[in-house]
Amino acid sequence: MNTEPKTYVVFDGTNLIARGRLTEIVRHGKALFDRGGVARIALYDDATGHPVDIDFTGTEAEVQAKLTAHPVVGTAQPGPAEKRKPGRPRLGVVSREISLLPRHWRWLSTQRGGASATLRRLVDTERKNGAGEDQVRRTIDSAYQFMLDIAGDLPDFEEASRSLFARDFAAFTNFIAPWPPGIQEQLNRYIRRANGKGDSS
Repeated sequence: MNTEPKTYVVFDGTNLIARGRLTEIVRHGKALFDRGGVARIALYDDATGHPVDIDFTGTEAEVQAKLTAHPVVGTAQPGPAEKRKPGRPRLGVVSREISLLPRHWRWLSTQRGGASATLRRLVDTERKNGAGEDQVRRTIDSAYQFMLDIAGDLPDFEEASRSLFARDFAAFTNFIAPWPPGIQEQLNRYIRRANGKGDSS
């Protein structure tokens, strides 16, 4: 389970200003806003690459208060309590309807532990085998979300996008080489994640 604190980044135009927790990043963004200028102030979720909409008007205390009153996109919100369903809720087991063809039911009936146990084993195996691939796909999607928002008008954007989704990371790195250093730094973080190297340099 990932217990690392959620991080964000703030850009002044195409310049990466800071990375950290949301309250810290908003403080940087507020300072840029108060300073004025023509560059766009953009905040991004470091994990998903999605831009974060923050209203910087008012005092810093008021801006920070807005984060609590109106949580940003990507912040998990408690949903309505789910009605308890049949099963073994104390063990986390909940019964739900599934539809299978007769041949599937016949096969399941012959397996050790019965249909439910077999299905749980199959799901766990698939989750284990596909976890790495799912992570790579999500990381590539995150990189694209970020670059689409901040780099859509930069040279070779289309070529860089194609090489990203083709997982030709060497070509991708070459295409983004002329881009501003802060954008390259953020994109290279995603590439390191996709290669299983975390965020280390």
